[in-house]
Amino acid sequence: MLASRSSDSHRTVVRLANGATFGGTELAICAGPCSVESEAQIAATAEAVARAGGNVLRGGAFKPRTSPYAFQGLGPEGLTLLEAAARANGLAILTEVLDPRDVETVAARADMLQIGARNMQNFALLREVGVARKPVLLKRGFAATVDEWLMAAEYLLLEGNPHVVLCERGIRSFDPATRNVLDLTVVPLLRARTHLPVIVDPSHGTGVAALVAPMTLAAVAAGADGVLIEVHPEPERAASDGAQSLTPAAFDALVARLAPLAEAVGRTLPVARARV
Repeated sequence: MLASRSSDSHRTVVRLANGATFGGTELAICAGPCSVESEAQIAATAEAVARAGGNVLRGGAFKPRTSPYAFQGLGPEGLTLLEAAARANGLAILTEVLDPRDVETVAARADMLQIGARNMQNFALLREVGVARKPVLLKRGFAATVDEWLMAAEYLLLEGNPHVVLCERGIRSFDPATRNVLDLTVVPLLRARTHLPVIVDPSHGTGVAALVAPMTLAAVAAGADGVLIEVHPEPERAASDGAQSLTPAAFDALVARLAPLAEAVGRTLPVARARV
């Protein structure tokens, strides 16, 4: 098993073009909206993420939605807006790819490709992203076991892509009080079983904005190599996932709270980037 600790005793560090790392001493702070909605929205968010100390801008241009009537993203236009906002603020770009036919197009703009929970076992997509050799964030499926998740990572590794980061984003439960159950036990478990970096998405993991900050702190305390947080300038007007999105002010306060915790667990935060 290429993902196993027995195949590589050294922990993998995945590096992006702007210097952001997953698996090193510095935490990866990935933040941004669920969906790119407009030039003004993504520009304002990117500036806020950079100012607070984030180093990766997340945003969806192609959105997998349960309902075919829900907002599906802006597609190629969204990629263009995302790229412009990220580059203007010194941020790396993380965005989801849904279709094997779009991998080349998305990889040409993004620094890191996301494979979402719905596509964790889309083996054709996994193979195509593996061939692209671009850093990839592999989210855990809604009800995937750890072994199934790691086997999905094997598809990427077998195609010659060593730049794989695992992302815990919560698993389904019978209880509707939260969107999902955020399985933080999986962080130390994976650190024992695999050399791949592991980050946590407390936004999808809870579905409740008020729970994002405490779960972010808990994730870093558990050993996560970074976090993936939804931030929107006006969550109440978001086209998707507004209920779990932080305002820029709340995100700024969260990163400030992270600093002493990061130091306590032997980690550092990215240096806040001034607008170029």
